[in-house]
Amino acid sequence: MKSNTLITARVSCVQKNVFTLLPCGKDKCVNSEDELLGKLKGKFYNLGLEPPVVGDYVKVATNEYGDALIDEVLPRATAFKRPNRSGHAESFLKNLLEETIAANFDYVFIVTSLNQDYSENRIARYVSITLQTGAKPVVILSKSDLCDDVELKVEITKAVCDKADVVAISSLTGYGLEKLEPYMQKDKTIALVGSSGVGKSTLLNTLNGEDLMDVKHIRDADGKGRHTTTYRHLFRLKNGVWIMDTPGMREIGVLDMEDGIDETFSDVVSLFGQCKFNDCSHTNEPGCAVLAALEDGSLSEERWSTYLQLHKENEWGKAKMIRIAKFTKEYQKNRYMGWEIKE
Repeated sequence: MKSNTLITARVSCVQKNVFTLLPCGKDKCVNSEDELLGKLKGKFYNLGLEPPVVGDYVKVATNEYGDALIDEVLPRATAFKRPNRSGHAESFLKNLLEETIAANFDYVFIVTSLNQDYSENRIARYVSITLQTGAKPVVILSKSDLCDDVELKVEITKAVCDKADVVAISSLTGYGLEKLEPYMQKDKTIALVGSSGVGKSTLLNTLNGEDLMDVKHIRDADGKGRHTTTYRHLFRLKNGVWIMDTPGMREIGVLDMEDGIDETFSDVVSLFGQCKFNDCSHTNEPGCAVLAALEDGSLSEERWSTYLQLHKENEWGKAKMIRIAKFTKEYQKNRYMGWEIKE
């Protein structure tokens, strides 16, 4: 490949300042051994541009004598974002109010195992985040061979997140894997999210038919394990499906996901319009539809509590963004005037 040829490529891995790139042909990336290593052009640092992330499509200037140079990040269809980690890659990230950590996925497999890891609150939280991105959430209840009431757990999960598909599987026995076939479409991208030890890497290996990732065992005491994946990586399976493996769920923060929460809890939101007073706080007012639903059992205390908790987290995330914006404005002002400030 000649130097200075501008091509389209997809970012499959990011490690510090080095990007692994897969060249694309006719707008589709192929499973090629001709992967490139790339670095950012200086304008990303000079202009404070957001760097590409795993899953991004980028314009790249090739270099037959060294690393390719990333010239442009193409528009994203979907993206996971979180509040900016102030202090990391300070040369440009401090200018951001939010940080993209993965992009361009069609489905999000929210993997949670049917052991001590199972949490309705956590599932609802990540379904809300996924809906906010525009991708389709699919809750994967893994390790079904360890559960005696699989169908009950499936029904509970569907009730908690009626906007998500729910599939129970066992990578060990093969149970339920055929139900994933509708999502395994060539050139579609699936992002895997989940806590450590829930079976993401095992699932990835099973879907591929051979090992792509190492698998680490969990502790029997609490069902938890260490992260097998320490950085995001995009794999292309034999059937042409792209799978994006990520670190644990804590890597994805809550960031202005109000619409996603309300869509996940549409049954709760529908009650608000039935209250007697428009400004009902749903605490002690007469004619409150929420309190009535809690009393007659049509709305569970846990679901209402989860809804309130997610909105509380969302407000905290937005408040953090405002604080970051204020700090950034003061930082840039003082820096421009030649003052020195402590961070």
